[in-house]
Amino acid sequence: MAPTFSLLTLQRRSEFLRVRNGLRWATAAFVLEARTRDGWLAPTTVPADIARFGFTVTKKLGSAVRRNRIKRRLKAAVVSAAAEHARPGFDYVIIAREPAELRVFESLIADLQTAFTKAHSQRPQSTGRGRVSKTNNSPAA
Repeated sequence: MAPTFSLLTLQRRSEFLRVRNGLRWATAAFVLEARTRDGWLAPTTVPADIARFGFTVTKKLGSAVRRNRIKRRLKAAVVSAAAEHARPGFDYVIIAREPAELRVFESLIADLQTAFTKAHSQRPQSTGRGRVSKTNNSPAA
């Protein structure tokens, strides 16, 4: 039996906004945003060696029943993939897209594993506007 993964979630809007300025990787079913905490912790006491996750499912995706189903599917995928691919000390936000509801669950997990790998392989580069560039084409300002 595989060890269980404890899913700690982001609680405050300020935590979600801070992660928004980090690395991003988009798939058909979701967008993964990642950012290291680097000593920054929310007012709550959270161990620095644990990855935390936030989930965003907008009203554009449908009724509360549909949004909750999407969120449950994404949380289950994170529990399956994060133990091996999420990094300790990182905060992640997963922004759902419409295909997340009907996508084959194994594909959702594979997309999440790929997103973790790709997001961690990016090098953040400042664009001078508080955002991080995804490419190395633009010079740092």
